[in-house]
Amino acid sequence: MTVFTQIEEEIEYLRSGGEPMAESDITRDYMTYGVEALKLHFESRSDVYVSANSFVYYEEGNKAAVVAPDIYVVFGVRKRQRDNYKIWKEAGIAPQFVLEITSETTQDVDQETKPETYRSLGVREYFQYDPSGDYLNPILQGLRLVNNQYHPIPANNIAFDTLWLYSEVLGLELHIVSGELRFRNPQTGEFLKTHEEEQQGRLAAEQGRLAAELALRSLISNLLNSGMNLEQVAQMMNLSTSEVQRLIGIDV
Repeated sequence: MTVFTQIEEEIEYLRSGGEPMAESDITRDYMTYGVEALKLHFESRSDVYVSANSFVYYEEGNKAAVVAPDIYVVFGVRKRQRDNYKIWKEAGIAPQFVLEITSETTQDVDQETKPETYRSLGVREYFQYDPSGDYLNPILQGLRLVNNQYHPIPANNIAFDTLWLYSEVLGLELHIVSGELRFRNPQTGEFLKTHEEEQQGRLAAEQGRLAAELALRSLISNLLNSGMNLEQVAQMMNLSTSEVQRLIGIDV
């Protein structure tokens, strides 16, 4: 057994802080959206790990060498459940993307302490979002690591509470729309959704399809009752005869 292994057995690396971690509803909601939407976006990749508000330890044997990003993404590691993230156990791979949701209690650390920590770890992109609009102007800001130094990521401003920045690491846009944070896939033009939002969207689409089909059936029945035959109705509706029969429940 190595010395480092002995040391690690003696040190309790926590999965969360020793004291209760108080988050506002709005902070928790955005963390939930961010981690769920990104997990869903990268679900087909086994080498992408997405997490939120968990401890990232970066120095073996020193449990004080730790940071807890609100949302972070790591590429090049196995997707699996973790109590915490120990960089030395992940082939030295640190998170490449970090998003902090800034508030009154975190603004100083988010803007002064964490950038230096993330820079030293090689975090390629560091974003801050202020949902209240009280602490950051603009309310979404990003830094990108170039030659071991952070440089501002240009923002595409539309208004104080409507803008977007591009993440090279994620290949996604971070949009603020009327103050609300959303990730957008520039290839599809669609905003990322959570699993619940995806299910709601599928349910709404199915309900819409059923309603449209019901209306079509009613129209076809009215036309048939008016004296038109199947072929005439099919031609008028630009449907095949078999499709008309299916809609009105006649076996083909």
